[in-house]
Amino acid sequence: MATLDSLIWILVGGLLMSLVAMVGAITLLLPPRRLQQLLLPLVSLAAGSLLGGALFHMLPEGMEAMPSRSGSRCIAAGFMTFLALEQFLQWHHSHRHAARSGPDAAAGGASRKPMAILILLGDALHNFIGGLGIASTFLLNPAAGVAAFVAAVAHEVPQELGDFAILVHSGWNARTALRWNFISALTFPLGAVLAWLISRSLPVGGLVLFACGNFLYIAASDLVPEIKAARSLRDAAIGFGWCSAGLLAMMALAQ
Repeated sequence: MATLDSLIWILVGGLLMSLVAMVGAITLLLPPRRLQQLLLPLVSLAAGSLLGGALFHMLPEGMEAMPSRSGSRCIAAGFMTFLALEQFLQWHHSHRHAARSGPDAAAGGASRKPMAILILLGDALHNFIGGLGIASTFLLNPAAGVAAFVAAVAHEVPQELGDFAILVHSGWNARTALRWNFISALTFPLGAVLAWLISRSLPVGGLVLFACGNFLYIAASDLVPEIKAARSLRDAAIGFGWCSAGLLAMMALAQ
């Protein structure tokens, strides 16, 4: 329900999510080898958490708020929107990568900066959509909203570590990279507040299911392939174990 209390909780959660962007500073403190060892468990936990958040929390709440046929369309729209977004970003990435390998490769440092800006723009859009969906879930059911928030944080930590490393590799100093990473994350509370405003006059079940499609896409397309790429039985077991842990944790929260 769109009350003043719910707006306060949404703002607090949105600002906390924005602060997660600062986690990239950890990459300056950890040796590269240790950081690589942490990434597989973090990515695997994020995959299970996003799947569990979508299947056990967002899907039931969204489907309860609207007809199942319309709800299915919202999920498909959320899934395909992120596919289109990633195809757009990958298209740019492929062209810029090709440009660096050509005769002007010596100017590679300069060509990386537009890629860094593109990553920030993509992150800003991703965070905005996340804010819309998670706040909408919270408005339908606070417990489900908190679970979706936890799942999103689990995903944001490894993503922000990677984004920060790319920004620094693009030639930005650490302070600038952190500042712009945080600014791009502020679109999360913007989306969350917009969801609160929309909910005062329109049902938000469609937004919840749209975000559910986003969660499913990110888990299945971006994170699960990272788990499947394990090169040893030990890494495969670690990936499967942490993914299962995230899924089971979300299932337990749904009880």
